[in-house]
Amino acid sequence: MRAVVFENYGEFPSLTEVPKPEPGPGEVLLRVAGAGACHSDISVYRVFEEGQPGAQKPPFVLGHENAGWVESVGPGVSERVRVGAAYMVYGPIGCQHCRKCAAGLETYCENAATMPYLAVGLGRDGGMAEYMTVPERHLIPLGDADPVAAAPLADAGLTPYHAIKQALPHLDGGGRYALVIGLGGLGQIGVQILRALSGATVIATDVKEEARARAEANGAITVGAGERQAEQIRELTGGRGADTVFDFVGAGPTVSTAAASVAQGGRVSVVGIAGGTHEFSFFTNPYESYVTNTYWGSVGELWEVVDMYKAGQIRPDIERFSMDDALEAYRKLEAGEVNGRAVVVPNER
Repeated sequence: MRAVVFENYGEFPSLTEVPKPEPGPGEVLLRVAGAGACHSDISVYRVFEEGQPGAQKPPFVLGHENAGWVESVGPGVSERVRVGAAYMVYGPIGCQHCRKCAAGLETYCENAATMPYLAVGLGRDGGMAEYMTVPERHLIPLGDADPVAAAPLADAGLTPYHAIKQALPHLDGGGRYALVIGLGGLGQIGVQILRALSGATVIATDVKEEARARAEANGAITVGAGERQAEQIRELTGGRGADTVFDFVGAGPTVSTAAASVAQGGRVSVVGIAGGTHEFSFFTNPYESYVTNTYWGSVGELWEVVDMYKAGQIRPDIERFSMDDALEAYRKLEAGEVNGRAVVVPNER
């Protein structure tokens, strides 16, 4: 079968023939409907070096945002899994023995350092292929929902959902403001989740006018980049700042904007992993505000994300690519030419 393979650190992936996998005990073979191309994939092959914390040893098939149809099942799979039915795939894979894994938070597995991989598509073969294997416990049924459009929600929906759900107490009450920084795939869905789950006024900011226009269509008030960015955000909040700030970029300038825009007692969630840092000062930090970070989410939360998708509360904006054009999806992603989320479609229904 054809697959997009990360073969060596620092090298662009290849589209090549690999053996079709076989499901092991407790696993299913999934015929992939859609696989989202994520900036994290670019970090895998462009940024990480051998031996660096977080680096995953090649070779393996990329793709950690996946959905598809069950083709066959391995030994021990329960009858709840129906061959031919569509499912979303929860990507992270933990040890299954620690407290975090028992709670469904495999992203925070206490034994992650001893695991041979972090997730499907991150050390273990992922979904940028015609077929992939998935642990049964990581399947969320999609019913009649489109698995191609749903695929990026495995990360681009789950990651903002987890961050927003953690911050909801800060948005409890009238007159609250939420700020979204970065309107790529995660930020756009983040705006939709905030609108669905809170009564807060949503402010969104990005350098791209087109991205701001999409956020406005989903109910956000937008601010462009520039010297007065944080000042304009504060003006929209009556001078006091945003009660919650979600930085979906995580670069130095965006972290600085987040810190400059948060209200007293507010929360800044740095979700993007662009390596920015925050310098604390007692005299400049708004009293009792804090900066934290979140990573992906739990399998239970992905069930909730799928429920929101089925209910029409979140609508991923996707650009489809055939398997023949899978590498073009990554080229465009690297060049900043993808609006929304690039989804590779290895198989039509």
